[in-house]
Amino acid sequence: MTAGGSASMEDGDGKGGLRAALGGLTTRGRSFLAAGIAAAICAYVLGQGDLLRVGLLLTVLPLVCATVLLRTRYRVAGTRRLSPSRVPAGTEARVHLRMENVSRLPTGLLMLQDRVPYVLGPRPRFVLDRVEAGGRREVSYRVRSDLRGRYPLGPLQLRLSDPFGMCELTRPFSAYDTLVVVPRTQPLPPVRLSGEASGYGEGRQRSLALAGEDDVIPRGYRHGDDLRRVHWRSTARYGELMVRREEQPQRARCTVLLDTRRIAYQGTGPDSPFEWAVSGAASALVHMLERGFAVRLLTDDGSPVPGEGGFAGSTQESADSAGLMMDTLAVVDHSDGGGLSRAYDVLRGGNEGLLVAFLGDLDDEQTAVAARMRQRSGGAIAFVLDSAAWVHGSASDAEPAASEERLRLLRESGWTAVAVGPGADLARLWQQAGQQSSVTQSALSGGAPGGTTGFTGGWS
Repeated sequence: MTAGGSASMEDGDGKGGLRAALGGLTTRGRSFLAAGIAAAICAYVLGQGDLLRVGLLLTVLPLVCATVLLRTRYRVAGTRRLSPSRVPAGTEARVHLRMENVSRLPTGLLMLQDRVPYVLGPRPRFVLDRVEAGGRREVSYRVRSDLRGRYPLGPLQLRLSDPFGMCELTRPFSAYDTLVVVPRTQPLPPVRLSGEASGYGEGRQRSLALAGEDDVIPRGYRHGDDLRRVHWRSTARYGELMVRREEQPQRARCTVLLDTRRIAYQGTGPDSPFEWAVSGAASALVHMLERGFAVRLLTDDGSPVPGEGGFAGSTQESADSAGLMMDTLAVVDHSDGGGLSRAYDVLRGGNEGLLVAFLGDLDDEQTAVAARMRQRSGGAIAFVLDSAAWVHGSASDAEPAASEERLRLLRESGWTAVAVGPGADLARLWQQAGQQSSVTQSALSGGAPGGTTGFTGGWS
């Protein structure tokens, strides 16, 4: 990513430019000006001619420096490049700045300052000593944030100073960049997760999790295409000969559900349960995409990413959608909603494949809604956080009993539910989910060889 612009030092005519020059006087320049005026007044009162000449010299020197600096005529162009422009939290990115003198005159002493948010580190400053006509200079600095988000970089400011240090003029560039800090992701083990067992849901959902919809979108006729593949309905619609695409391999689907309800989490900061859930959702997205699943992100407010309920797969267009999902997770915040009903409405299509959910604290009502979600998917894995334990280190005797009861209800409805304690390791929990779902599947099938009749929504 690059951003550029130019700063001109040739706009110093007029009263506005003179005021800007006088406003750019440094502490040294103001001191000389004040001392000169004071000396001139004393010389006039005392009748000392030599003191008057000294006063005039002290007064004129900063004014001359400001005038010369203001009327300096050269142009400097600058560009910025981020490498990379999207980084995980806690990872450094490097910002490259290039300054080019596009005028016919060499520059004097140049000072560069780039504006960055305080969370990325101190504001970088550089000093460039004389850039020849047509010459260029390149500098770089590093930025790092432990907090996810979108952070503006710039605009770049160019400061010009005279050799005596009497005056400094600043010219800002117009362009700026944006650094996207996405959540940390953790590599997950390639376990096999069992999904829907016999006796849960509808049989048609079992195949849908492993097999996506056929690609029936027609394309224009090409020379050599078999006329038996002509799609006559599309031909009549578009007014040109259209043929059916070759049958595409079916891809398993996965929906990653992130609970963002404000009332479902306690605490703030990088180590809070909400940040763990966001990082877990990002890790699951990356893992499932690497396994060839068509993936989408869904939040409790019912907003799927990519939009319109679409899924991101392994094509280049889907890779852009995956980047969109990570960008969404970079800025996702708590929602003011109190329930999961909107997310349940999105899942009503029953064509969702595997469902991986990261849930905060659940009450009885939301536990029932989550239980109904299980009927809308081919397989379901839930990571349920106990935010009270995260904040206080341990919960009361009543709270663990209530949490265990809600986990039991989720499991009875067909979920593979895993409790998430403070600072839990997602890779270990992912492995635990695979073992738990395998045990559940074996128990439901009676343990007989070949007795598993349910869907296995997973990967090897």
